[in-house]
Amino acid sequence: MSEWISVAEIFGENVFNDAVMQERLPKKTYKELKKTIEEGKELQAATADVIAHEMKEWAIEKGATHYSHWFQPLTGATAEKHDSFISAPKSDGKILMEFSGKELIKGEPDASSFPSGGLRSTFEARGYTAWDCTSPAFVKKSPDGKRSILYIPTAFCSYTGEALDQKTPLLRSMEAINKQSIRLLRLFGNTTSQKVTPSVGVEQEYFLVDREKYLKRKDLVFTGRTLFGANPPKGQELDDHYFGAIRERIAAFMTDVNEELWKMGVSAKTQHNEVAPGQHELAPIYAQCNVAVDHNQLIMETLKKVAYRHNLQCLLHEKPFEGVNGSGKHNNWSLVTDDGINILDPGKTPHDNIQFLLVLTCILRAVDLHADLLRESASDVGNDHRLGANEAPPAIISAYLGEQLEDVLAQLIDTGEAAHSLKGGKLHTGVSTLPDFAKDATDRNRTSPFAFTGNKFEFRMVGSRDSVAAPNVVLNTIVAESFSDACDVLEKAEDFDLAVHDLIKEYASKHQRIVFNGNGYSDEWVKEAERRGLPNIKTMVESVECLTYDNTVEMFEKFDVFSRAELESRAEIKYEAYSKAINIEARSMIDIASKHIIPAVIQYVTSLANSINQVKQASAVAYTGVQEELLVQSADLLKDTKEALRALETVVAEVPETEGKEQAFFFMQKVVPAMEALRKPVDELEMIVNKNMWPMPSYGDLLFEV
Repeated sequence: MSEWISVAEIFGENVFNDAVMQERLPKKTYKELKKTIEEGKELQAATADVIAHEMKEWAIEKGATHYSHWFQPLTGATAEKHDSFISAPKSDGKILMEFSGKELIKGEPDASSFPSGGLRSTFEARGYTAWDCTSPAFVKKSPDGKRSILYIPTAFCSYTGEALDQKTPLLRSMEAINKQSIRLLRLFGNTTSQKVTPSVGVEQEYFLVDREKYLKRKDLVFTGRTLFGANPPKGQELDDHYFGAIRERIAAFMTDVNEELWKMGVSAKTQHNEVAPGQHELAPIYAQCNVAVDHNQLIMETLKKVAYRHNLQCLLHEKPFEGVNGSGKHNNWSLVTDDGINILDPGKTPHDNIQFLLVLTCILRAVDLHADLLRESASDVGNDHRLGANEAPPAIISAYLGEQLEDVLAQLIDTGEAAHSLKGGKLHTGVSTLPDFAKDATDRNRTSPFAFTGNKFEFRMVGSRDSVAAPNVVLNTIVAESFSDACDVLEKAEDFDLAVHDLIKEYASKHQRIVFNGNGYSDEWVKEAERRGLPNIKTMVESVECLTYDNTVEMFEKFDVFSRAELESRAEIKYEAYSKAINIEARSMIDIASKHIIPAVIQYVTSLANSINQVKQASAVAYTGVQEELLVQSADLLKDTKEALRALETVVAEVPETEGKEQAFFFMQKVVPAMEALRKPVDELEMIVNKNMWPMPSYGDLLFEV
């Protein structure tokens, strides 16, 4: 770790970014590439060869010996295969370092070993990676800094053209929202903006624990979360960790993380302690949607890699510890034109900003019509433990607008006109040495899953391990649909002003049920949401089926984002992922309980019984019967543990062999309750058994001894 660095000097030094391309590429080549990036023009083979050569030369100067098409299959992680720049040896035995345009643009990884949901059979192995030139290539250095690999962001498709990754549908959805946004802007007289791009900022939460202690917790090693564990005497109830002083060991880790990310062009900006002990957050500055998705993957990889160097373990599971807050990531989404206009910016007087009001009501319509899809896009095995608790948004989708916009909509609904906008006023601190300053016109609501926060919407439901590609695919597409439907009406209108006025009122009235500014954690909201007819989809398994609803398929096919086959395959992959994850967790519980916990409890009970006999034989005055009480309590809990273990083993053996929906529901309805039943007596035993005999570090050891 360097003692001091200039961020400006190192930022992007390992990225083949626009500045590098301008410097190294011939002007004609650079212009052709920019046309491809900005206008979607096809890249000519000769141009690709020039770019590939310069990219290779630049990478070799950075110590690169290999290149990799870096892609995001449907595993939740990234994938890479490294090929060296070495060409076939010449007759004199020497080699050349070569990299062609064809190698840059296309790769051919094996497509049969990645999840495909039935799109590809095992014997159908061919797949293609295609260069995403809108996301810059970069190099990753080896730990000693002597060697590096050139990484080329790519999409990944099957031989028959179906998307087998996260990026392909994301890029398709970006094209859809761009096309429909431009249609809408043209209706309002904007003839200068040529492109509209979703802009995304992703806040990443994570836990850090000591690696040596982590390795002694086989549940963390196998599953990413603690399957057993009694709550420590102190948790997060004092709120003393949130935004607290960062410990030196953690600060050193964060310094190294930032330095690595900055070099790769990731604009890591914010870092702080989160609510739970051992929990932290990192947030970058906004980026173009697909770049933000790539950067978030780099952030997760870097957090884990750098943690290892500091003898720490980064936990990205949504709920690694029971009883304290879990982790998520907030997906901040807005729409920005190529000439810098944020079309979600309400301005100072949103009541008379007609374009903004149409955009806003279109988004509310989209969220209301497709609340199930948004919920599904954030579904994850780990998120089932987190959503709906007093730490994360509820499983019910609603939109928070704040007092100002809610008041504007109320005026539109009640009278058909919005005549004023609430002002923020002044914040008076009551301290003469502190300045009074202007308040925002609206507060924030951390209980809302989809909250408007000034000039963007914050989708707060996404799981901490998950790619943010899926929620952005859904957001882009459902909003594109609402924009398209609005444009269909307005383009035919004889009186545009009257038609847009009526449409805003119609959308505001029909979809006001999705707007909720209150406490999303309250039981009252659950009842109110049911009264409004809002879906309350509590688990991942229950959310998946909406992917194959007819209206879902129709929408995605209309905008060429997903085909029916691709949606059906993703549903199958989701069901299989859930089943496999719960199966691993259940088998891990069986293994740990059988080989570690029960033997440890038997050792403790035996030791206690021997101690009681010795005390009785010595007729010790100190004997009070407490030991026998502990012995009975421990023996009863040991019996309960053994019975719960046997029940879990039985239900795991009864899992249907056929993969898919039936199996996933069996795991949810039968296996998960059996796992919870086994955990209960074990956690009670942890509070009784001698700590020196307990076979794994406690929550207190993991959360507070870092």
